[in-house]
Amino acid sequence: MTADLTRPTGRTGGDPGLPGRAGGAGDARKKRRRPFGAQPLGILFSAPYVIFIGVVFAYPIVFAVWMSFHDYFFTAPGAKVDRPFVGLDNYVTALSDPAVWRSFGNVGIFLLINVPLTVVLSIVLATALDRVVRARAFFRVAFYVPYVTASVAVVAVWLFLFSNSGMINNALGPLAPSPSWLVNSALAMPTIALFVTWKGLGFYILLYLAALQNVPRELHESVAVDGGGRIRQFFSVTVPGVRPATFLVVLLATITGANLFTEPYLLTNGGGPNGASTSPVLLIYQKGIEQQNPDVAAAIGVVLIVFVLIIAALQRRFVGREES
Repeated sequence: MTADLTRPTGRTGGDPGLPGRAGGAGDARKKRRRPFGAQPLGILFSAPYVIFIGVVFAYPIVFAVWMSFHDYFFTAPGAKVDRPFVGLDNYVTALSDPAVWRSFGNVGIFLLINVPLTVVLSIVLATALDRVVRARAFFRVAFYVPYVTASVAVVAVWLFLFSNSGMINNALGPLAPSPSWLVNSALAMPTIALFVTWKGLGFYILLYLAALQNVPRELHESVAVDGGGRIRQFFSVTVPGVRPATFLVVLLATITGANLFTEPYLLTNGGGPNGASTSPVLLIYQKGIEQQNPDVAAAIGVVLIVFVLIIAALQRRFVGREES
């Protein structure tokens, strides 16, 4: 038997084309991971926002969860008192309160009106604005102004419009509801939903306008060549093309609606009539601040968080499944 002298010797492995090189050394260097990523400087730039998220969002949520399991009450600054662990007592107290269930029912009615209306109006108006040639900037600003206007200022206008002797009732005449809109237990929350939809419409229109820039014009032209009109182009090209934006709009509108507070507090004088427009966040304020039961209010807040997470998961499952 003769040895193959054509192959280089003295190697411990590695690339056969590079004799004498220790095998796996290059791979080991490639696999060596940096503890702070490829760009450590990015951590420095993102640190302020991470701190902001931790202080403003993460810490309050963790503290609220802790409060919900303890007998918590407000004391003077610096006072040290015992706050014993009470388990699920605060949750039992919260969920056995009919006002809590009614507030969640109220926000459910709100979401059923606000979210579909926001999506439909936003995408239709954004599509129309995208086709406008003249005064495009004026119309975009006109839709966006209510969103950036303080709610306190706009609420005064809606109180004038929907009061018992307001312009809406005067225009409807005998068809006007009695009692009036905001003091009617059946119409108070739908009226608030219309107000929130109108006020936030400009923001969602801008989201759809940005999404429409990514829809190729050639698709509209091909549908037009096949004989499709504007309506067919809208449902065959525009709606599928902006589906990621639709999922985002639905998610943001749901989160915003679940945190409803200012509108019922100002429009219906704190959730009236008789709690017909009370939202969970407004109820948290009433129980935690006005009634001095912050532990029960924290339990309601935790339940609200779980409620929003479930709704978001369902939306991700059914609305955003095609994007995944």
